[in-house]
Amino acid sequence: MPASREETLSALNWLIEAGADEAIGDVAPDRFRATTNPPVEGGSKSATPITVRGPAPTPAKPPPPRPQRPEGPRALASITPSNIAPLATDGFGSALELAAMCQSLSQLKEALESFQGSELKKHAQNTVFADGNPDSRIMLIGEAPGRDEDAAGLPFVGRAGKLLDKMMEAIGLNRSTFYIINVLPWRPPDNRNPDPAEVAMCIPFLRRHIELAQPKILILLGAVSARHVLGLNDGIMKLRGRWLEYRIGTEMIPVMPTLHPAYLLRQPAHKKLAWRDLQAVADRLDELGLSAKD
Repeated sequence: MPASREETLSALNWLIEAGADEAIGDVAPDRFRATTNPPVEGGSKSATPITVRGPAPTPAKPPPPRPQRPEGPRALASITPSNIAPLATDGFGSALELAAMCQSLSQLKEALESFQGSELKKHAQNTVFADGNPDSRIMLIGEAPGRDEDAAGLPFVGRAGKLLDKMMEAIGLNRSTFYIINVLPWRPPDNRNPDPAEVAMCIPFLRRHIELAQPKILILLGAVSARHVLGLNDGIMKLRGRWLEYRIGTEMIPVMPTLHPAYLLRQPAHKKLAWRDLQAVADRLDELGLSAKD
């Protein structure tokens, strides 16, 4: 049976999390073209090579012309899905295309604010892009905006955000010395769990955000963040406290999954576990030569 739209988007989301986020070519190679057998070792040099031919290939239709992609940072003065003709009716494809075109954080923010392919955005008050210092090499990634964040347009400004600030201050960091984003830039209605299709629309922007910010260390807040950044489905209690890695270009950077501050508000006895994780982060920052002012 043909896959449903949700199943297809879920499969695409899985492929992106696995790192398969681009096509290699627009036209399949012709594997039936004529080939010539190499000379057999010890045979006569004057032997006539044998030409092997497969069935005559069916002439392929030329691919439709692709729209001219803007070149360079100045080309994205205004980004909208409407100028991506082949993907204009495909929200996921438009997200991939827009994210790949962005050459700076400001362009990525503009792309998210102009993007119309997400159902979540239609119900949100604001696009919650980021907070903190974008020049910092310490990046925190949460799950999704809540009611307070949706109203303010900034991540982690409610009760969980206040607890997070205290946690980071305990290791000498604050919002002038770290950068913080969410997996989802839009609040799901009534804080419900987003479906796979809704998450899939956000993953290309998330990955491009990490690439453009170029962090030297990632702190993942909660299981949702770990799942969509690292592609791991293990529970946060199994993942927390363990150093993992994330690839940015050719570089592997350290990643520390830890407990989400919203969870700690419900389970304060587990704050000691989060404290151990943050102590490990502080030690790694010292090893990397990243002081609080960096």
